[in-house]
Amino acid sequence: MHKEHHQGHSLPIVQIIPDLKRTLAEHTSAVLIAEPGAGKTTVVPLELYKEPWLGNKKIIMLEPRRLAARNAAVRMAKALNEPVGQTVGYRVRHDTKVSRHTQIEVVTEGVLTRMLQQDQGLEDTALLIFDEFHERNIHGDLSLALALESKLLLRDDLRILVMSATLEAEPVSGLLGGAPVLSCEGRTFPVETNYAPVPMNTELENHMAHIIQRGLANHEGDILAFLPGAREIHRTERLLQQMNLGSSIHICPLYGSLTAEEQDAAIRAAQPGERKVVLATTIAESSLTIEGITVVVDSGLRKESLYSSRTGMNRLVTRPISKASSDQRRGRAGRVKPGVCYRLWSQLEQDARPESSRPEILSADLAQLTLELSAWGVTDPGELSWLDAPPPASYEEAKQLLRRLGCLNDLGTITSRGREIAGMGTHPRLGSMLLQAAELGLAEEASLLAALLAEGSSRMAGAAAGWDIRPQLTLMRAPGAQDAAKHRILQESRQLLASLAHHRQKPENGRRMSEYSCGLLLAFAYPDRIGQRREDGRYLLSSGRGTRFPGAGAFTGNEGAYIVVAEADDQGADGLIRLAAPLSISELMTYKPEWIQLEHEVKWDYKTQSVRAKKRQRLDALILKEMAYPDPPEESIITALLEGIKEEGLRLLTLSKAEHQLIERIKFMHRAYPEWPELTNQTELVDYIAELMAPYLIGIRTAAQLQKVSIASVLMDSLTWEERQLLEREAPIHFTAPSGSRVKIEYSGQGAPYIAVRLQEMFGLERTPAIGNGRVPLTVHLLSPAQRPVQVTKDLESFWREGYFEVKKDLKGRYPKHYWPDNPLEAMPTSRVRPK
Repeated sequence: MHKEHHQGHSLPIVQIIPDLKRTLAEHTSAVLIAEPGAGKTTVVPLELYKEPWLGNKKIIMLEPRRLAARNAAVRMAKALNEPVGQTVGYRVRHDTKVSRHTQIEVVTEGVLTRMLQQDQGLEDTALLIFDEFHERNIHGDLSLALALESKLLLRDDLRILVMSATLEAEPVSGLLGGAPVLSCEGRTFPVETNYAPVPMNTELENHMAHIIQRGLANHEGDILAFLPGAREIHRTERLLQQMNLGSSIHICPLYGSLTAEEQDAAIRAAQPGERKVVLATTIAESSLTIEGITVVVDSGLRKESLYSSRTGMNRLVTRPISKASSDQRRGRAGRVKPGVCYRLWSQLEQDARPESSRPEILSADLAQLTLELSAWGVTDPGELSWLDAPPPASYEEAKQLLRRLGCLNDLGTITSRGREIAGMGTHPRLGSMLLQAAELGLAEEASLLAALLAEGSSRMAGAAAGWDIRPQLTLMRAPGAQDAAKHRILQESRQLLASLAHHRQKPENGRRMSEYSCGLLLAFAYPDRIGQRREDGRYLLSSGRGTRFPGAGAFTGNEGAYIVVAEADDQGADGLIRLAAPLSISELMTYKPEWIQLEHEVKWDYKTQSVRAKKRQRLDALILKEMAYPDPPEESIITALLEGIKEEGLRLLTLSKAEHQLIERIKFMHRAYPEWPELTNQTELVDYIAELMAPYLIGIRTAAQLQKVSIASVLMDSLTWEERQLLEREAPIHFTAPSGSRVKIEYSGQGAPYIAVRLQEMFGLERTPAIGNGRVPLTVHLLSPAQRPVQVTKDLESFWREGYFEVKKDLKGRYPKHYWPDNPLEAMPTSRVRPK
């Protein structure tokens, strides 16, 4: 019996190991829900690695965090009384301890993705274990989606075991094709829960330090305190040091970017007679054994990076943790004996918290995931199986960025550059910068810059270094003592530089890069965050987003005319710049001329009432330079004129009365013939005229010239010979009265069409005159000798019979010299006082 069996007999997980072995012998998938303290992380792999179905293949166990992966491998190797790298090994970024004897490999998510990309069938692997899957890290979701695809298409014998402390088992079981679910209770001692909300007007760190001091005074054992991030941890550390807690109390920070040695010191058991206070982020929430903890002080907060697909920027927010996370944290106090948990919030707040955390894939930057999918051969995430599919808007945003970085082609498939960047394991932005820098002989500077950015330099260095990233690069290059952060950055930089060895080239002709090289390198990574200073000191980014410095601008004069923003908090109308460097636009044009669009603008200028032409150099939303465009093509001038006509309407054309009359005649024709243009409102009329005007606009640029164009000619020329004949016949301009006078027919106004004619000129005309091939009677306005209306009628016959005699009485008294016959139908029509 192995040593681990002796150590593990007391752990609850041992009770279900026979069921788990039987399940995995009969099925190729399973879900194991094991409460905190059950021992699943270290016991399950050791119990399974000699099962007959493994053959000569190995077990790969995925741990979401590097510290947890190394710690789990160390504990399992210790249980076998072996060094790490023999039966049990691990692979994390830039740190691998495995050998040809290794049968259990503990890896982090990025490493598993690389292994899958290099061998999609995982031919040397029999079992994949996804540990702590409840954390729902984006890389864990991606790795599981790829593994399920591999199992479906290439390896139906590949076994997958999903392990979690707090997770709804049914959705995961369904994703795995109805996999059996096993449950195991944890081993926890009772934990007393005390609510101690942060008082108003009190800083979180002050209250945390006070409660830790109380915990040390009132309880035995070590304390594990959960804080949102590294900044809060170090503030609390300083406050505790000022309290003079005594030489036996050791304060140990614990977060992801510390060195392995610093992390190991935090999780190691305290020496006899000494006590330990571990100040940790969510890194200590699960899958990590910290010796001797009996008291937990929980801020109830965590830091999350939220990505906006609208702006392409991240926003770091501090949020309350879920109920499941708070229970996980509390359970840390009851691993070895009864413990106590202090929650720095109220019971009421606890009741209002969500049950579980939001999966990272729903709010994260998807650029790296999208590149990995493209490298896998997938252009649509819907081709794979997910617990939560990537949001379409964020996925499309990521594809656009990858196309801009040269990782994807226009069809959305991966390019050779994209495949190379995917193999580097860095964010595509940084990978793109590294490759382009290497081609310019700037690999060393770019590697250091990428390492600094990957660290999250603004959070590391803070305001002391200002918002200019260049002094931080200088600081990294300076000889002398190295703190943990500097050591990490330089180590990462060396690794990145080594990966570029086969790319490094010297600039052509010994070209020297200027002091703006840092900005140029950042532009290679963040083409959407090139900023142009506005008059008010704020910046407009090439993406169209506004940004500003939190205080006075970091750059002045010409140096700050253009910048590249490496980090920004995306909040409010303008994002807050955290890190940036100045950029020389001329350098950008030299090395990235394909990014600059030369655009010609020919448009109607309302102010000058003429066509204005300009040339612009544009970088997406930024206008870099504007120049005159003296000889634009005639077609673009005509297009601009037509846009002006449509925008300003008939005011630009000043139609004559005859032209208005022609338009009304065409409207009249539409009522009889629907195929004729309708022109019922001003917009339709202007659009119709504009469509016909192009041939008449050659050589014209101004409103004054426009007004000389004959709209009557434009309209008449648009008609065929047959249509003109029809127009003259059915919508004539004049009516010939019985007197011989040509009377104008009006087509506008109420009761249209109509004529206005002196009554005496109509004598002898029995029927009402009509147009439109006799279908439309004219309204007749009968006038007195003084041209004043005396009767309006559409029934001339009825008027002669009844109305004429009343009108005659009145008019004969006023105009006695004029001709007023008793029988108007037999009388001679006249335009004079009396007929000749």
